[in-house]
Amino acid sequence: MSTTAARDEDRAREPQRDEDRAREPQHDEDRARAREAEALDAYSRVVVEVAERVAPSVANLRVMRRGRGGQVPAGAGSAVALTPDGFLLTSAHVVSGPGTASTSASRRGRATFVDGRELSWRVVGVDRLSDLAVLRADGDGLVPAVLGEAESLRVGQLVVAIGNPNGFAGSVTAGVVSALGRSLPARAGRTVRHIDNVIQTDAALNPGNSGGALVDSAARVIGVNTAVAGVGLGLAVPINAATRQIIGALMRDGRVRRAWVGIAAGPRPLPPHARVRLGRSVGVEIIEVSPESPAQRSGLRAEDLIVELDGQPIERVDDVQRLLTQEAIGHPVPVRVLRGDRWLDLEVSPVELAE
Repeated sequence: MSTTAARDEDRAREPQRDEDRAREPQHDEDRARAREAEALDAYSRVVVEVAERVAPSVANLRVMRRGRGGQVPAGAGSAVALTPDGFLLTSAHVVSGPGTASTSASRRGRATFVDGRELSWRVVGVDRLSDLAVLRADGDGLVPAVLGEAESLRVGQLVVAIGNPNGFAGSVTAGVVSALGRSLPARAGRTVRHIDNVIQTDAALNPGNSGGALVDSAARVIGVNTAVAGVGLGLAVPINAATRQIIGALMRDGRVRRAWVGIAAGPRPLPPHARVRLGRSVGVEIIEVSPESPAQRSGLRAEDLIVELDGQPIERVDDVQRLLTQEAIGHPVPVRVLRGDRWLDLEVSPVELAE
């Protein structure tokens, strides 16, 4: 082909090339929309699957208390089935009003499930300092939820909040983990304790969802919805090693014996020199020390970094709670802290925390 002919052919193709270039942005936009639709569809599938698997395990609670005219309504909320033979997990504040633990134990009510079953229940045990309670429904054949592990959560992870505030139709909302390691004050009588490692989520909650399940994408319950902290902000008590012990104690004994030292704490990165010395990167910072507490008497202060307790390395608040069991009550426990650039070895004697 001659040079002149080739030039003529190129000129003839120019309009087609211009048209192809004009189409490219539209193609890119179409592809972007397709990707968004695919992602949204995948998101929807996860939420729908989780809701279908967990909703049968979540009950609507109607709470009754004794009044002058007999049983009168005292509140409502949600609960999660733990075992097929009737154990339910809920928030302590759903079933315990003002008064003592014995007052809470006298409360009764009805639990309604999405399959239409309605069962009476009684309180087995209440621990207001973790905002957890265990109930026993008069029935069997329940669909128990699978408990997960909140310690594996990451900020930004998808979570689904499932409650049953209205009885026969479960409530499902979805969102992400907004923050981890939050503290939530809890009160029992004159005792105030901070619930540590609370999960913060933007999944919409309402008061009727209290006691319901916060679930990960694998349909595992990783938290118990406990509070609506503001617009677009919900909190949940985590399911972890510490709360599993509490749930087990409530099921077994109806109460929790807890060693108390009087600190509120949270995770904090260690400074570089401490990382080199300890071979790890995280410790637990004391945020607050309660007046007249064992911690204050031992010399612990706010901003101290706990790196070791009872000879065990401390990296998470859970590590502290795991070691402060009932066996530690009344026994001196060595604690190593980093205060500024100084390493201190102190000793704290936990006392029993009682309402």
